Amino acid sequence: MSAGIVQAAYIVAALLFIMSLAGLSKQETARAGNYYGIAGMAIALIATIFGPESQGTVWIIIAMVIGGGIGIHYAKKVEMTEMPELVAILHSFVGLAAVLVGFNTYIDHGELTGALLNIHLVEVFLGVFIGAVTFTGSIVAFGKLRGLIDSKALMLPHRHKMNLAALVVSFLLMVQFVNAEGSTFALVAVTIIALVFGYHLVASIGGADMPVVVSMLNSYSGWAAAAAGFMLANDLLIVTGALVGSSGAILSYIMCKAMNRSFISVIAGGFGTEVQVSADGEEQGEHREASAEEVAEMLKDAKSVIITPGYGMAVAQAQYPVHEITEKLRAKGVDVRFGIHPVAGRLPGHMNVLLAEAKVPYDIVLEMDEINDDFEETDVVLVIGANDTVNPAALEDPNSPIAGMPVLEVWNAKHVIVFKRSMNTGYAGVQNPLFFKENTQMLFGDAKASVDDISKHL
Repeated sequence: MSAGIVQAAYIVAALLFIMSLAGLSKQETARAGNYYGIAGMAIALIATIFGPESQGTVWIIIAMVIGGGIGIHYAKKVEMTEMPELVAILHSFVGLAAVLVGFNTYIDHGELTGALLNIHLVEVFLGVFIGAVTFTGSIVAFGKLRGLIDSKALMLPHRHKMNLAALVVSFLLMVQFVNAEGSTFALVAVTIIALVFGYHLVASIGGADMPVVVSMLNSYSGWAAAAAGFMLANDLLIVTGALVGSSGAILSYIMCKAMNRSFISVIAGGFGTEVQVSADGEEQGEHREASAEEVAEMLKDAKSVIITPGYGMAVAQAQYPVHEITEKLRAKGVDVRFGIHPVAGRLPGHMNVLLAEAKVPYDIVLEMDEINDDFEETDVVLVIGANDTVNPAALEDPNSPIAGMPVLEVWNAKHVIVFKRSMNTGYAGVQNPLFFKENTQMLFGDAKASVDDISKHL
């Protein structure tokens, strides 16, 4: 395959990637967006593997078969509840790849002198740094989402000063690396610093903000891929990495804005952790319980119902019976809508994907800012597996770890039914005062079983 054909294929692939991002911006076109992305990646791989500069094609294909086999296996096996940690661990692979490419191109970069050598050394240094940060940061995110690491923020003394010191030392090492026209010591040193820096950066962020972290790591992985593209002189990898990096950064900015967080503090790490847990996991009053039959009667008498799902719905796989009761209520003339918090679940858009999977109509699934003012005129709110995203402490308690985060103000409705397995705290480790309000009743048990019981009584 000639160089001209390869470049033409790269242009087509880049256009397909852009079309993919455009398609993924809306639920109605998301499936087509995925197909565009798949087609673009297939064209890019074929053009690269059979291009004039490719070597060891047999080994590349063997590696792709092995990696593809593993990918297909886990794609079929993974549950929707495990998607956030799967995405996090995939980001770590991109970061590790950038580190390995960086060391490889440092060891063997051909004949380079003068400005070209300096530019290449900066590319190598930055590629290794970004890749190492992405690698360990993603590993920590995976551990927190998987429950292997405590979801609470790591609160080390002078942590921000340590982060700043790591950046300053890394910059000085880059200067030494370039001036010495390559220094193995400097490259190994910055790799170690970046690995520790990435770990601390994500460990300093609390569990309630992990969806934003996953989005930000997506951006980091894109920039790591772009850095690898510069080192390999691969134009498509540069473009693709830049698309992923910029789109991830934009998504993170949108989510930070929706959560009243500082975008700069996300990059710095540890945002939203300057406060201490005030109420911790202690109960703050007496809660009232309801039965499935009582909830069903309440829904029959209602004119308007809002359902606010959370990660608990994903764990219980309750989206299908939720769709069933939605259809039954709508058939009775009840106005049923869904309120989705920007960080509901543990991945941006997690709840939207689950509801779309269950065939819930797109037009009744609304974002937080579209539906928050309607709770006052709502008869019944069903909180299914959500906790931190409906916690009034975010607005009422300045000492709460989630203080300042906009939440779904479900307590303004006439009746609130909370589906939970127990009175345990949410992912952020904070007790929810909503559970003890006069208009709130708890429906304990598996969310799917509870919704099924309600559906039978309807």
